Amino acid sequence: MNRRHFLAASAASTISLISASPALAEWTPRRPINAIVPYDAGGGTDTIARALAASMSEALPVPVVVVNRPGASGIVGATSVANATADGSTIMITSGGSFVLNSVMKELEIDPFEDFVTIAQIGDLTTALMVPVNSPFQTVEDLIQAGQAAPGSLRWSHTGRGSFHHVAGQGFLNAMGLTAVDVAFKGGSATRAAVIGGQVDFGMIGIQQLAGFTQELRPLALVSNERDMFSPDVPTFAELGLDVPVISSPIAVFAPKDTPDDVVSALQETVAAAAATVSFKELMENGNNAPSYLTGADTRAKLMQMQEDARAIVASLN
Repeated sequence: MNRRHFLAASAASTISLISASPALAEWTPRRPINAIVPYDAGGGTDTIARALAASMSEALPVPVVVVNRPGASGIVGATSVANATADGSTIMITSGGSFVLNSVMKELEIDPFEDFVTIAQIGDLTTALMVPVNSPFQTVEDLIQAGQAAPGSLRWSHTGRGSFHHVAGQGFLNAMGLTAVDVAFKGGSATRAAVIGGQVDFGMIGIQQLAGFTQELRPLALVSNERDMFSPDVPTFAELGLDVPVISSPIAVFAPKDTPDDVVSALQETVAAAAATVSFKELMENGNNAPSYLTGADTRAKLMQMQEDARAIVASLN
């Protein structure tokens, strides 16, 4: 069997499993499902959401339509979902990490855990500590020793104050007992350019930013529990024996809190099967995003732990 036939057979098999699931037999959507993405079109979360929506639409009798509803760092769209009719016709695909950090950093009218049901994690944007390729720091330990020898002398870049890359970086500094000057930029590309250009000593940016820049950047460690499939040689901080809080950006699917149990089960089964399709995995990998599925229960537990870890880090920023 050639690759094209194998992929088609795999996708058909997965879709058949979705259609035959007991939960979908109990609940079948009658109208299009709106997948709210609380950010502008074209970003990382939006790209992943569209890949999932396409795979879900292949299996359901109705399409899954991505609706971008940006504003207030994702809160405008999230609020609209929290207030939507809880019948399965509206879901949200968002950066769970950013949503949780927002709940820690400011008073919100909605809560990630009280006002939503967690359906699943479908991806995870991971922070990496990167240095210029010609940096004198060959290892994380080299950087730590330099920071200890001259407190406050190091400069580091991130994607904006309060972003999960910023909080992840501050978590690293706090855990190592270091002080350094943080320099905020807008977006991953500008943060990466600052590292490459030597404006800073290191940066905390998404590991996917390494694609196409392996001759200019050297990643030293990942803020993650596991290695990245596209950069398998980069160790995690935990593998290096360093107890750094795992602050990341799980791309998660949510539904309004009062969504009936049978609808929740059907959505969970549909998302799980769609995330396992070859088409979804290929769309993810085309954007250098590693597929990373977790059940709703595991995603909720991960986000709650992240919220707890973030509280002390955020308090240190004030």
